[in-house]
Amino acid sequence: MRATVFDEFGRMPEVREVPDPVPSPRGAVLRVGATGLCRSDWHGWMGHDPDIRVPHVPGHELAGTVEAVGPEVTGWKPGDRVTVPFVCACGTCPACAGGAQQVCERQTQPGFTHWGSFAEYVAIEHADVNLIGLPAGLTFASAASLGCRMATAFRAVVARGRVAPGEWVAVHGCGGVGLSAIMVAVASGAQVVAVDIAQPALDLAGGLGAAVCVDGSAPDLTERIAVATGGGAHLSLDALGSPQTAAASINCLRRCGRHVQVGLLPEDPVLPMARVIAKELTLLGSHGMAAHAYPPLLNLITAGALRPELLITRTIGLAETPAALAAMGGPAAGGVTVIEPG
Repeated sequence: MRATVFDEFGRMPEVREVPDPVPSPRGAVLRVGATGLCRSDWHGWMGHDPDIRVPHVPGHELAGTVEAVGPEVTGWKPGDRVTVPFVCACGTCPACAGGAQQVCERQTQPGFTHWGSFAEYVAIEHADVNLIGLPAGLTFASAASLGCRMATAFRAVVARGRVAPGEWVAVHGCGGVGLSAIMVAVASGAQVVAVDIAQPALDLAGGLGAAVCVDGSAPDLTERIAVATGGGAHLSLDALGSPQTAAASINCLRRCGRHVQVGLLPEDPVLPMARVIAKELTLLGSHGMAAHAYPPLLNLITAGALRPELLITRTIGLAETPAALAAMGGPAAGGVTVIEPG
């Protein structure tokens, strides 16, 4: 198969032929219909993830067709249209038994713990636990976001953030996850403040329903959000993952507000803990979403309340992937890039 491969961290990847994957006894091989380009892939390429060993094929949010299954798989067959969460669970550890498969103790992650979806085929472990059937009519390009950005945003806003109608939600970083979080918050009846340093990203956020768009580089950012929200956000998310956006998300909260850390941080930042104590703020982490939790999200998409296709601003092939991955370290261009390997 053709795949995007890097042999050294930070060195430009190349597209070349590599051996086709083979399903494990409980696993499956998917023909990749579409896969998203995410900042997490850039972090992996830069060497920020200790699980990655080179040579490596990145890519973790995908949708496609089951090509082959292992002999112990019972719920899926070749030809089924599916997506998968970026955290693939074992299904048997204590965390999985408690329903928290997104923090599985023996998790695998395509594009991180093993070769990923910037390729024509990708192997997935524990298929009966992790594969998710797609509704009829949902394109692979739209469904690719369900493996990471849309599902991650949905759980961060709804399950972890406990958003309520009428609340103010601040979203720091309007990339794929941030724009998805805006869509979810608006669909939940919340009012949204979108924060980013790039005007194209803010323009997209406004088009998706953000009531207020604020330049994240403004020196009086906290005050601007406080004025716009009448005292600060009830819920705020760092959807980018930097010391600056994490601190800004906490600083913009009103008393008893909730911060959810969604974006991955290269290292642990210094946070304004005095403010956390004085205002009794709640700090939460959010790490994807388990396969069994997808039905409410799929129902909203089927009903038209969430439209992941609106996030897609560029579609490319494998040949364009190396340059697009490298560009993720620069200013955000706005929207989401989807790769179609076929």
